[in-house]
Amino acid sequence: MTKSLGLALAGLLAAAGSARADLQTCGDAQYDPAQYVCHDGNFLCPIIAGEGLSYCSGACYSTYMYTCTNNVLTPLQPLAGGTPFTLTVSNPTAEAVDGLAVDACNQRWNLGIETCSYCPDTGIECPVGDTTVVSAPDTTASGSEPAMDVIVPGGQVVYLDPSGAVGYTQAHSASIPEGSTQGGLAAYSGGGFVNLNSGGYGWVACPSTASGGGGGYTLFAVNADNKATLASCTPVNLKVNVQPSGTVGAWQYT
Repeated sequence: MTKSLGLALAGLLAAAGSARADLQTCGDAQYDPAQYVCHDGNFLCPIIAGEGLSYCSGACYSTYMYTCTNNVLTPLQPLAGGTPFTLTVSNPTAEAVDGLAVDACNQRWNLGIETCSYCPDTGIECPVGDTTVVSAPDTTASGSEPAMDVIVPGGQVVYLDPSGAVGYTQAHSASIPEGSTQGGLAAYSGGGFVNLNSGGYGWVACPSTASGGGGGYTLFAVNADNKATLASCTPVNLKVNVQPSGTVGAWQYT
């Protein structure tokens, strides 16, 4: 996601020299409609993770992070800290993953499988625990990170492990793998869940290779170090679905 036209213009130059019959015209240039969208008959913006970027006064932008009002581009408002939300995958060009819910299981964020949760046998009443709910970080506090929306004392913090996979701490433990990234993840009202860490290149869904199989996909944040490794995975956006105040996802996610 970017508000720069640089990527679009670079692609435009490549497309201009092509003789492909399916190229379309935007202003004085030709473009591939599978890779770009034309705004107002003159302005090209790239398609990223299935989203044709919108246009605002000289800039391409993602509606998962920005809005355009009276030709002024402004960031969406982050959710207030502690707001519960779920996540849905979006990539209209990738039918296999488009519309899947993000599910927590085995200390990972996954797609296309069931949520894994636990309720202690102590006679207390637990949430159903079959939906993965996340608690928004407090973006006004330095170092704040999102957390799983749980009851278990100490909570379960969300992080990016060294491979880029989205993980969360085990209950009763603050331990995360060495080299992991904490913080830099934002949830926007009316928008998406975004990795703001330096060098972030969005999200991808990779077929699960977990021991024992089970199908589904694992969610990764792409960066300069893992970009080549994850090149065959499917780029996706993460849509934020705000839940009613007081929603609790589970006692704990496993």
